[in-house]
Amino acid sequence: MGGAASAAAPGPLAGVIIGLDIGGTKTRGVRFEGGVAVADESAGSSNVQNVSREQAALNLADLFSRIGGGQVAQVYAGAGGIDTDDDAAALAALIEPHVPGAKVTVVHDSRLLLAAGGASTGVAVIAGTGSAAWGRNAAGDEARAGGWGYLLGDEGSGYWLGREAVRHSLSRMNQGLPADELTAALLAACGVDHPNRLIALFHSPDTGRRYWAQQARLVVDAAAAGHMVSQELLDQAGKDLAGLAAQALRKLGIDGPVILGSGLGMNVVPLQDSFRSHLAAAGVSDVRVLDQDPVFGVLKLVSEASGAH
Repeated sequence: MGGAASAAAPGPLAGVIIGLDIGGTKTRGVRFEGGVAVADESAGSSNVQNVSREQAALNLADLFSRIGGGQVAQVYAGAGGIDTDDDAAALAALIEPHVPGAKVTVVHDSRLLLAAGGASTGVAVIAGTGSAAWGRNAAGDEARAGGWGYLLGDEGSGYWLGREAVRHSLSRMNQGLPADELTAALLAACGVDHPNRLIALFHSPDTGRRYWAQQARLVVDAAAAGHMVSQELLDQAGKDLAGLAAQALRKLGIDGPVILGSGLGMNVVPLQDSFRSHLAAAGVSDVRVLDQDPVFGVLKLVSEASGAH
């Protein structure tokens, strides 16, 4: 897609463009020169909803030391939790010192996802550490669904799956049932010897959103091995994510496309199958799974923005 975007609009893509995809666990940066990716590096998260402002600044400094700053025309950054202009401005202020004079644009990361899926209109669904849906229609109207953060929502996300694995294990404990496959895997991964110890660990300052999101892999593995509860959790995750997509579609008055992305969305087939089937039941047929990382949607967004002016 980068090549197509470059050919369509060589002028605005002729300079140096840096795309940033800022997730809950890492920041990925790609340096494009003349529409071609010449550097691709990752550092720790620079999302101030997940790490301190000081840590975010350090991680950005690490990233720019490897992909280069200097004479950059534009930086286009997508991040979770960008809900207001103030959110965008706060993140832009951390980026700007590394690229003096560059135009810095900060948007919600779901906008990168839609563009990376080759669509200008439609709904993008994030299914990673957290979850959210964002879309736009041909009139330029935008709509969001979910994205409330892990304390209020994030249904179908990695964190949600990790938390549900803990809840499942505690429920079995309360009923006097022995540890099943999922519980045994969770205890081993967490380094504890009894489900009761999961309670303190879950509330400990030493663990957090990212830690529990990483345990989602245990649910995926158990489901693949035939564990029924894990299979049901993945189906519920797909259903909840489909619900977010359907809400955004209704607000926009469109019927697609819907593009599913991020770590869980791009890699967990049972979740994808559930997502597709629940949207099909709602009458939505144009459902796609992203086949390239969202950061590569930056060139399309820059090209569209230049054309809009």
